Amino acid sequence: MASLDNSIIVRLKILGENFEILADPDLALTYKEGKNIPLNEILAVDCIFKDARAGDKASEDIMSKIFGTNDVNNVADQILKKGELHLTTQQKKHLLEERKKQIINIIAKNAINPQTKSPHPPNRIKKAMEEVKVNVTISKSAKEQVDTVVKALRPILPLKFERITIATKIPLKYSGNIHHILEEFGEVKKEEWVGDGLISCMEIPAGLQDEFYDKLNNLTHGEVEIKILK
Repeated sequence: MASLDNSIIVRLKILGENFEILADPDLALTYKEGKNIPLNEILAVDCIFKDARAGDKASEDIMSKIFGTNDVNNVADQILKKGELHLTTQQKKHLLEERKKQIINIIAKNAINPQTKSPHPPNRIKKAMEEVKVNVTISKSAKEQVDTVVKALRPILPLKFERITIATKIPLKYSGNIHHILEEFGEVKKEEWVGDGLISCMEIPAGLQDEFYDKLNNLTHGEVEIKILK
């Protein structure tokens, strides 16, 4: 169960009736955005309230009439998806910072400077966002806001979203540990055993190339061969 001390009220008013749950603010927002999270991790109390602050439980009969069930998880699911989150000022501030970090991470991983063909460090993106005073909200997911943020940044920070195709040759002695790393960074298009190594052709977000190279070099102690195809 979530912490009761840090929980928020999520409220749904429907057909003149009020239904509330006490939930973890971060997980409730993430669940509302469509991620599959066990409800027992989100709820601070395994109960549906009419008034959570007063501790008044919702009528099971009224729940059954409105939701078609009085099962706590089923009703909580609908409250989380359709209801309104009541956040404290501190919780809003925390979630806003997390949303900004998510947006910065998406841009850093997927975009490059078209002039240098190199990724922008996250701190550079953060400073640019502060300079242009771009508006970020917690009511939308990070993905929904990326286009707006990029449009605001482009006058001072050259950005281009691009995927690159890379060929790698991994020596045979390291090949057993390589597949999960390749799949972590992108989509493997083709693989072929050639002589003493595994040649892989894959597509990755351009912004990940430096991290990708570092990881392969660390794994192979610098024995990997890497070539950008396009």
